[in-house]
This record gives sequence, structure tokens and C-alpha cells, in this order.
Amino acid sequence: MEKERAYWVAWSQISGLGPVSLKRIRAHFGSMEAAWNAPVQAFWEIDNLGEKSTRGIAEERSRLQPEVLLDKYLAKGFSFWTPADPDYPALLLEIPSPPPVLYYRGQTEILTREQPAIAMVGTRNASEYGKRWTRKMSSTLTKHGFAIASGMAAGIDTEAHQSCLAEGGKTIAVLGTGIDVIYPKRNAKLYEKICEQGLILSDYPPGTQPNGKNFPPRNRIIAGISRAILVMEAAKRSGALITSRYANEFGRDVYTLPGSLDSPQSSGCLHLANQGAHLILGEKELLEMLGTIPQLDRSDRQPPPDISPELKRIWEHIAVQPTPFDAIVQRCGLPPGEVSSALLTLELQGVVTQLPGMQYQRI
Repeated sequence: MEKERAYWVAWSQISGLGPVSLKRIRAHFGSMEAAWNAPVQAFWEIDNLGEKSTRGIAEERSRLQPEVLLDKYLAKGFSFWTPADPDYPALLLEIPSPPPVLYYRGQTEILTREQPAIAMVGTRNASEYGKRWTRKMSSTLTKHGFAIASGMAAGIDTEAHQSCLAEGGKTIAVLGTGIDVIYPKRNAKLYEKICEQGLILSDYPPGTQPNGKNFPPRNRIIAGISRAILVMEAAKRSGALITSRYANEFGRDVYTLPGSLDSPQSSGCLHLANQGAHLILGEKELLEMLGTIPQLDRSDRQPPPDISPELKRIWEHIAVQPTPFDAIVQRCGLPPGEVSSALLTLELQGVVTQLPGMQYQRI
């Protein structure tokens, strides 16, 4: 695992390759080490990689030493996951663009134990109405065992985090800066409290300062780790709408707080409602709707009694939601060929079905 970890770090340094391309490379070669040692011609077989990226791979691999690079990362003293780590958030591994390096501070068990996270996002310029309902819904969800995820921005995000913490709950802040950079500055005490009682995440290197272009991509992480997304208040161009788009892409449910037609802060929410988002009509109603969401984990599923221990090992890593082939391989820690053969057997036994795009799902 440590060796594969080094190769994930090295691949993250290749310019022109984003998380989507890296996931495709991993799926194609079976491991990042195998990809690192593959001839450049082999990358031509990967869809949408492009000639420019392929040339960049050939040029930049020669200047990097994966194990030396990993030692440098570890020497900086910051904790991080790669997709090779067993504690890498399982839901995040399934999205099309999982971060190759994900930094963290705080209580990692929030994501590894079975406590579902609900994202609450919205405008920085929140109204008293939006803040009040954010506090109310965050407190209610916390009392019913949900973790609250948001972006630690001013306005709705801050209210969601603070209300969760006030109830003694667990909250997750996904930053658009380095893990060690507090933004906005006035949230310094909130940052420290989340480190103690919750979890801080970022896929940007430590020291990365606030930059407008960094915040939209981090929203995919907020959506990726959450079972559902609540947009509490959003203008037409709010970043919260970007989070909702990621949520739709990842198969997460979107809920929105209805507001006044006269309120600019509600225009984005009304747009979401018009596009089919669920309306938040009260605490009881929201809890009832959340109860109908299919579980994204596999904690309550029992394996069929007649499958072998070897097949059971594969079956346990397939979710009730569509699970990409490479995510199953990553979780099992087995060669892709062995996993592929086991999946075919499970299909023939009628306990797993294959979906388009090399995805598998329990029956």
C-alpha cells in the first residue's frame, strides 16, 4: 500500500492531469505503479486523455521519484489520504473525480464509521431567515445522528457548522485553501473547534491561499462525502448551485429552502425547486424524506448464504448504489483480473448485475 501511495502522490504532480484523468489511468492499468512504468504508447488507448497530456506524462515522469516525493510529503507533517489508503472516504472514491491527495485534520472516524453526512450550503450574504432555518435544520439533523458537512465560508456555512457543534455533533469542513490556511480569518475559532470536534478536509497543498478558482472544485468533495445536499439560501450565481450540480451528477438528493420572490438570496433556491429539487417544508418533513434515501453504505446488507468466502470478499465491497469497477478493485486490494472473474461468477449467481460504464450493483 505504501508503494502505491507514493505513486498516487507522484501522479498528482503531473501537470495537465486532473482527478478524472487519474481515475481513468488507474482503471486502465490496474495500479498507479503499473501506469508509472508503462510505455507512453499505452496511454493512447485511454479515452479523452489527449496528445498533450500524453506528452506531458512522458516528460514529467522522468524528473520525479515517487518514493522520494512521498518522503518529502511526510516530512512536512501534514496528514493525508490517497485512494490507496484503506481509510480513504468510500463515498468519495466512487465519484468520477476523487482527489489523488486529500489532506485532513481532526477526527477521521467521522467518515469511516457509519454516521451519514448531510451537506448544508448557501450564500455568504445570508438573510436572517436563511440563518434561522439553517440553525434550526442543522440542530435537528445533528440530534438525529447526522454529521453536517459544509465549506466553512461566511453566512450559511458558518451557521451550519456552529449549530452542529453547539449540539455536540460532528461537522466536516471542506476548504478551498490549504489545510493550514483559515478563510475567512474571522472563522479562526470555528476552525480550531472543528479540528477538535469535527474534521477538516482539503485537496489543496498546505499553504494554498484563497483564490476564487479553487472554491468551485472543492464543492465536489462536499457533495461526494454527503448522502444529501441542503441548499439553504442561494442567489442565481451562488457557489451552492455548483454543489447541487455535483450532487445531481453523483446521484445525491438535493433539498432546497423555499424563499420569497422578492429576496435575491432565494432566487437560486427557487430555480432548484423549479428543476425538481425537494422542498424543505419543516423539520419533521425533512427527516421523513431523508429516511427514504437508499443507504449509500453496505452496513445493513447480509451476504447470500451460498457464496464462497472468496466471492463474499468481493461482494462486501459492492454497494447497493452503482459501484465503479476500479473502486471495487481498490477496496479489495486484489488484481483486476481476479476481481473481474469473481464479478462474472457473482453475476451468474444472480447477486450482482453489471451496469453501463463498468459499474456493478447488488441485486
